[in-house]
Amino acid sequence: MSQPRLLGGRYELDGVIGRGGMAEVYRARDLRLDRVVAVKTLRSDLARDPTFQARFRREAQSAASLNHPSVIAVYDTGEDTIGDTSIPYIVMEYVDGSTLRDLLRENRALMPEKALEITDGILRALDYSHRGQIVHRDIKPANVMLTRNHEVKVMDFGIARAMHDAASTMTQTAQVIGTAQYLSPEQARGERVDARSDIYSTGCVLYELLTGQPPFTGDSPVAIAYQHVREEPVPPSQVDPEIPQWADAIVLKAMAKDADHRYQDATEFRQEIQRALHGQPIASTAASTMLMGGQQQYPQGTQVMGAMPPHTQSQRPVGTGYDLPPVQYDDQDLDRRGGGGGKKAALWITLAVLFIGGAALIGVLLSSGDDNKGNTPADVAVPANIVGQTQSAATKAIEAAGLTVGETTEQFSSEVKNGSVISSNPAPGAEVPPKTPVALVISKGRKPPSTVEVPDVKGRSLNDAQQELTSKGFRVITKQESSNSVDQGNVIRTNPSGGEQAKKNSIVTVFYSSGTENVEVPDLSNQSARAACGELKRMRLRCKIEFVAPPPGTTVTPGFVYQQSPPAGSTLAQGETVTIIVAPKEQQQSPSPGISPPDIGGEGG
Repeated sequence: MSQPRLLGGRYELDGVIGRGGMAEVYRARDLRLDRVVAVKTLRSDLARDPTFQARFRREAQSAASLNHPSVIAVYDTGEDTIGDTSIPYIVMEYVDGSTLRDLLRENRALMPEKALEITDGILRALDYSHRGQIVHRDIKPANVMLTRNHEVKVMDFGIARAMHDAASTMTQTAQVIGTAQYLSPEQARGERVDARSDIYSTGCVLYELLTGQPPFTGDSPVAIAYQHVREEPVPPSQVDPEIPQWADAIVLKAMAKDADHRYQDATEFRQEIQRALHGQPIASTAASTMLMGGQQQYPQGTQVMGAMPPHTQSQRPVGTGYDLPPVQYDDQDLDRRGGGGGKKAALWITLAVLFIGGAALIGVLLSSGDDNKGNTPADVAVPANIVGQTQSAATKAIEAAGLTVGETTEQFSSEVKNGSVISSNPAPGAEVPPKTPVALVISKGRKPPSTVEVPDVKGRSLNDAQQELTSKGFRVITKQESSNSVDQGNVIRTNPSGGEQAKKNSIVTVFYSSGTENVEVPDLSNQSARAACGELKRMRLRCKIEFVAPPPGTTVTPGFVYQQSPPAGSTLAQGETVTIIVAPKEQQQSPSPGISPPDIGGEGG
């Protein structure tokens, strides 16, 4: 049976869990920290190409610089040698889930609300990376993971670049960088890109989540890229009439050919999605004409009609499609009872009638009110820019708009700094009567880290202690101290001490024995060489014996010490040498001075 492949003496590869254009991903075990990780290695047939080597290293640098819940974390990097070829690898967080590509391969379009939730997760990761000046450049379903807890994780920053670098040409060896079905027009033309290129690609992913198919298809990547540049996508509601037309407006604005006509950043895109999820009017300019049954003209002549012709399409499946706990929606319940399409149509007709009737009634009431009571004050908009402002600045903006500040609550946030506004109710941009209270949610900053018990590592080797403390989530610094009772290299104590509680990622100082305590040299005269060296050994001093005849007229027992250097009472560091002068025995004619072990030079043969 073959042994598992081991990378860097630490990562034991299990099996391949994914393959891409230039890399393979393995499930692996980190033997040092005893945890499951994912290891991405450059394909061996590409390892000799410096272009792929540079791209692979750039992915590690880009991803390692990002630390966000929606971005797959990078733990470590290294290189493995096979023959004379150096193959780089990246050690990443292992995510138990599936990619959106696996989900869509089952031809399962998602409910609009679920598609928007997933897109919102993608945009959270992009908002963070864009604020770090990194453009992903390859957003697609294969690079988005959905965990079993429905958390979104964006991965594969293999062609990501800093924004100032991304301003350079986007082609290499006459090939456009990216994936054809999700290229922005500027990428397809080989022009400079910025964060808005990722917005376009995210719009393509949202289109596919809604309809089950990408916006453009063709016989070759060149044909698809041409469509991104020259043709308008068919609105999602023409592919599936059950898709609401506000989804058309969001998708088509994100996929505008001109970058200036798209959402300008991930935050603006997310705000639009949040308005749709909360049932509020969306701000996209395409929305009003679609929802009012009119038609809108697009640059290439594609028109979005208010009343869509019927299309024959298989029933939309229920759930998310890959062993994940399904998120339930009312529309799904209608589908499961059968005849979901007809009931939805009847529901929409009923709502339209009620809307028109309600509008007429409101018009009559307003007309009557004008005759009897004079003009009614016009509604005012909740300030659109209060999210992210300090509480005091948001209060001033709300009051300046003719509204009042309502209930204020606080909650922790990793994205909004302490004391700033996370959200409001009514939402920013909503039209409300004057003096309406606007409730605010204020950030308390990041949630304090939980505490962990510091393990007791006294007496253990420094290396073992460092590994134990690191595995518990602590950062370790080391300091030396001399000690008589602890062997050299072993831990004397820690600060905080073992058993105490400390915050995760806090510093634990480890004091370890240097084994070099200063000691006072004893008086060794009139002792045998064996006894003198034994006493020096107990004090952790080295013993050097020199056999020299004593001066004339001096009586010294052969084999005994009559002189030493340094003299008694001197101070030495442990490990230093004391030389003892010993009277030779009669049979030892020409002794050679040197370092002798303690059991040499004693009494008797």
